[in-house]
Amino acid sequence: MIERWQKWRHDRRAVWATYIALAVLLAALPFLTGEVLGRGWVRILDFTLLYVMLALGLNIVVGYAGLLDLGYIAFYAVGAYVYALLASPHFGLHLPFWALLPIGAGIAAVFGILLGAPTLRLRGDYLAIVTLGFGEIIRIFLNNLNAPVNITNGPQGVNLIDPIAFGGFSFSQTHTLFGLSFPGIYTYYYLFLALALLIIFVSLRLQNSRIGRAWVAIREDEVAAEAMGINTRNIKLLAFAMGASFAGISGGLFAGFQGFISPESFNLFESIIVLCMIVLGGMGNIAGVILGAVLLTIFPEALRYIGELQNYLFGRILADPADLRMLIFGLALVLIMIFRPAGLLPSVRRRQEFGSDASVLAQEQASLYDARR
Repeated sequence: MIERWQKWRHDRRAVWATYIALAVLLAALPFLTGEVLGRGWVRILDFTLLYVMLALGLNIVVGYAGLLDLGYIAFYAVGAYVYALLASPHFGLHLPFWALLPIGAGIAAVFGILLGAPTLRLRGDYLAIVTLGFGEIIRIFLNNLNAPVNITNGPQGVNLIDPIAFGGFSFSQTHTLFGLSFPGIYTYYYLFLALALLIIFVSLRLQNSRIGRAWVAIREDEVAAEAMGINTRNIKLLAFAMGASFAGISGGLFAGFQGFISPESFNLFESIIVLCMIVLGGMGNIAGVILGAVLLTIFPEALRYIGELQNYLFGRILADPADLRMLIFGLALVLIMIFRPAGLLPSVRRRQEFGSDASVLAQEQASLYDARR
């Protein structure tokens, strides 16, 4: 079986056939989903792609560089609010989408550097606590920056945000091409898919680049990496900036797609769920991170049918579907972490780490102790 798999991997025709089949499936996915499950699920597909972009950004910080960030959703909020404030009646500004997206990514990257600079010497639990505080500070600021000067409109959020449009083409309107009707949620799907593929391409190039190897070296042993001549300060700041810029792009798309944002959309639970995506999928492995994002976005939505399932099986609802849904969701996460601690699709290096013997583990812990000193 393994030999056949290895042979298939090195067969160019089989690989290209798989890519073409995957491309056709992704192109037809909104239509298939709309026909079978309804348009509500196409909207869930749109959010899935947003979470894929978010998870890939956090994967740079946590998966590649090994910097545990629990406040990552703050950069998502920065990107969303930049878009909302510059493309809504709130300030009377209506900048175009093509200008807002890089502005949001750039400002989020600056916030990433501002977070990274004072935490350069922190690792593990200490870094997690500081980043968690940063995420909460951003949310509280957004919640209270409505007095004495109204900047964010406080808990009411920003409404009537301009939909995403490029030139005269609005992604929120229905378009017709070759006799096929493309509603707004379908065109948003293709836009998000294109940007997700772009971020996947950038992540792949970074993974195998000199910078990517430097991130992995810092993650494995920061002291050894510094001894080998790697500028750990700049490389860590670059990881924070790159990860934050991906979150800024996702946040801008979210604001344009939703048309309304408020601070409650960027709470701690969102940070935790994005972190769960990369841990569950396979930290440091792009395919695993994508799988984790897809599963953790779609699975909770699928569990919403649990009330109908109870009615079908027992003729009545035995347990509150909302409570039961979160219970099953949490139980599934715990079981996966017990039986697949390295994630569903771990990277080769991470799989070797989890399969290593006690002496290697002791060496890893010793290097972590050296880094903390």
